[in-house]
Amino acid sequence: MVRGLVSALRRLEQVSRPGDAQFAAALRARWAGLPEHVKTPGQVLGRHAVGCEGTHGVFPKCNLACTPCYHSRDANRVRVDGAHTRENVEAQMRLLRRLRGPRAHAQLIGGEVTLLDPDDHAAALEIMRRHGREPMSFTHGDVDYDYLRRLALGPDGHRRLRRLSFAAHFDMFMFGRRGIERPPDEASLNPYRAAFTAKLRRLRRECGVRTFAAHNMTVTPANLDQVAEVIRATRGMGYGMFSFQPAAFIGDERRWHEAYRDVDGDAVWGEIERGVGTRLDYRIIEHGDVRCNRVAYGFYVGERYIPVLDGDDARDLAVRDAFYRHLGEVNFSGTPTPLLLAQLSRVVAQHPTVLAVAAGWLGRTVRRAGVGRLLRHPRLRPTSYVMHRFMDAEDVAEAWRLMERGERSEDPRIKETQERLSACHYAMAHPQDGTLVPACVQHSVLDPGENAALRRLLPIVEVRARRN
Repeated sequence: MVRGLVSALRRLEQVSRPGDAQFAAALRARWAGLPEHVKTPGQVLGRHAVGCEGTHGVFPKCNLACTPCYHSRDANRVRVDGAHTRENVEAQMRLLRRLRGPRAHAQLIGGEVTLLDPDDHAAALEIMRRHGREPMSFTHGDVDYDYLRRLALGPDGHRRLRRLSFAAHFDMFMFGRRGIERPPDEASLNPYRAAFTAKLRRLRRECGVRTFAAHNMTVTPANLDQVAEVIRATRGMGYGMFSFQPAAFIGDERRWHEAYRDVDGDAVWGEIERGVGTRLDYRIIEHGDVRCNRVAYGFYVGERYIPVLDGDDARDLAVRDAFYRHLGEVNFSGTPTPLLLAQLSRVVAQHPTVLAVAAGWLGRTVRRAGVGRLLRHPRLRPTSYVMHRFMDAEDVAEAWRLMERGERSEDPRIKETQERLSACHYAMAHPQDGTLVPACVQHSVLDPGENAALRRLLPIVEVRARRN
C-alpha cells in the first residue's frame, strides 16, 4: 500500500511539472536553428512553440474551384482513399514527433477534408493526437451537419472525439458552393459563414464535443476593400481566429486571374485594423519572419476589441518576457484544467514575482476595456487576427534550389525568399527521406511531382504510365 502511494505521488509530481524535458529540448533546438534575423524579443518559436505543421499528399482532391488554387493541376485527379490517408498521416506525424518534439499544432490539410469518410477523418485526427499533435481540419465549410455528427460520434453512437477544430475557408473566389455557385462579393457569403459555426454550436449541444473554428480568406485586388466589412460582419459569429492570405502565384497556373503582387502585406494588415477598429501590433509576439506571418491576440468586450498586450507599454512587454521565461514550456491548449492549475501553482511557488506581474497586467487590461463595459458584456470573446503572406512559386523554386546547394542569392527578391524560408513557421514531413520542408517549398516545388505520382497510385480513371 505504501509503495503504491509513493508511486502515485511520484507520478503526480512528474505530470504536474510545468514542462517536460523532451519539449524543453525541442524548444532549445528550435531556437538554435533559427536564423539570427528572427531571434527577436517577441519571437515565439523556440520559446513557447516549435511552429505549426501540416499534412501533404494525403487527400489532394477538392470539390470546389478556386482562383487562385494552390494545388497543382493533378490534385483533383487523385482518388480519395481512406487507407492511404491513414497510412501517410501516421508516417508524417511519427517523423514530426521525432524531429520536432512531443507536441505541436498540426493541420489535417490537403484538398477538401470532408471528402474523407467520417470514420477515416476521425481516425486521422486520432493518429495526430497520439503523436502529441493538436489537430485542425481544413475545409471549405460546405458540409452537412450529419457529416459532423458522424465525425464526432463513432458507429456505436458514443463520442469518440472530445474536441474538433476546423479552419473554414470562405471567399468570393471559390466557385461551386451549394446555394451560391459564384459569389458576387464577400457580403453574399456571410449567411454561409454563419451557418458553418451554427452547425458547430449544435454539435456541442447535442454531442458534447468542444469545437473551435478559424476563418480563412484569400485576399486579392478584387476583394481587398471588403476585408474590413467581413471582419465587422463576422466577428460575432463564433470564429476564434481570422486568417487572411494575400494571393500569390502558386499552384495551378490556369487559375491565376489577377495582378496578385499589387496587394502587399501592409495594405492587407491595414484593412484588418480598419475592420477591428484599433491598431494591431504584430511585433509583440512574432511567429517566424514577420514578412510571412503577422499575428495579433486579443478579445472582444461587446463590439470593442482589446489587444492582450500594448506594445507601447514597457510593462506589457515585461509581461511577455516573463511569460516566455517562466511559462514558455507550459502546454495551455492540450492540458486538462486541473492539471494545468497544478502546473501553474508550481510555477508561482518557484517564481512568486509572476503573481505581481500578472496582477499588474490584469489591472491595466481591465482599465483599457473599461469596468462598465465589462459589467455590461461579461462574456469575453478571445479572437486572434493573422495574416499569412505566401511567396510566388518561381521565387521559391529558385531560392530552394540554391539553398539545397548551400548558396545564397545576391538578387534581392530571391535573397528575401531564402531568408523567409530559413525562418519558416510551418513544416511538412517527408518520411521517405527523413526530412522536413517549409510549406511554401512543398506547394511550389514538390506538390506537382507528388500529385502526378498520386494520380497514378490512386487514379479516378485509369492512367497509363508513360513509356520512356
